Amino acid sequence: MSIDIGLRHLRAVVAVADAGGYSAAARRLDMAQSSLSRTVAEAERRLGVPLFERTTRQVRPTPDGTHLIGMARRLLADFDASLAHFEGYLAGQRGTVSIAALPSIAATLLPGVLAAFRAERPEVTVMVRDGLSGEVLEMLRSGAVDLALTVIGESPAGTTARQVASDEFACVIPEGHELSARKEVRWSDLAGRPFVAFDTTSSIRSHTDQVFADQGIETGPRTEARNIGAVAGLTGAGLGVTAAPGLVLPMMRFAGLTWRPLIEPRVRRPISLVHHRDRPLSHTAIALARLLVEAPARSATEASDLPDLVRWNGPR
Repeated sequence: MSIDIGLRHLRAVVAVADAGGYSAAARRLDMAQSSLSRTVAEAERRLGVPLFERTTRQVRPTPDGTHLIGMARRLLADFDASLAHFEGYLAGQRGTVSIAALPSIAATLLPGVLAAFRAERPEVTVMVRDGLSGEVLEMLRSGAVDLALTVIGESPAGTTARQVASDEFACVIPEGHELSARKEVRWSDLAGRPFVAFDTTSSIRSHTDQVFADQGIETGPRTEARNIGAVAGLTGAGLGVTAAPGLVLPMMRFAGLTWRPLIEPRVRRPISLVHHRDRPLSHTAIALARLLVEAPARSATEASDLPDLVRWNGPR
């Protein structure tokens, strides 16, 4: 047997049971009593059993009606909760948003923005996945995340990118190093010096290699490492100086390092918000993207306490 009753039938039956009669139930549902009676009668006809015992004084559920009413309450509660959740999702107040970012961005630039986002949307689940530049873009391409915050030159195929911030390179040195006596360090001052380099999987490496090539600079012996902590530790151990952008500097403090701005030239990395052009964003993802784009207008102190040599893009 296939039972064909819908939500309107269940709401009508529960309303009559709760009100103890048709007149009061009709008022609660804001409908005509005759319409309510027809709806309950239709439910009984489709189920093939009476749901209420009707007397001159009261309306009481039958045993079958009692069983249906208990089930109906659970179904209606689940349906109404799900509908409320979806309503919140459509308004950008519920749901999940995921963003991939470089480790330095995830640790320093993003937290303040996400704190402001959470204050406005406390019921949204936020997932942050960090990785190197190629990994971040692959997560976006595969659909594993909604948004990516990374350093890119041109927008990869099939994506749309918008620059939201930038940071500037500094020379990172151990405390007491001879270069620490200077207010600024020229890139040419690194010529011939032992140098700790980020390996070729890092977005930082492409920038430093480009400057060295453009300026004709040859460093001394090189030591390479992949992650920020390793580069900081090697630099702190005296294996050389290094060049790192502003977002990375707070993550290197543990190694007892100091830094000086690198000049001639001053090199800034563009930090861009990227999303897949053909994959529609959810309302929650749109809200987070808007917050990142509007960060300059919200002021740095509200959106994030920016590290040195880092700035949001100015208003457009």
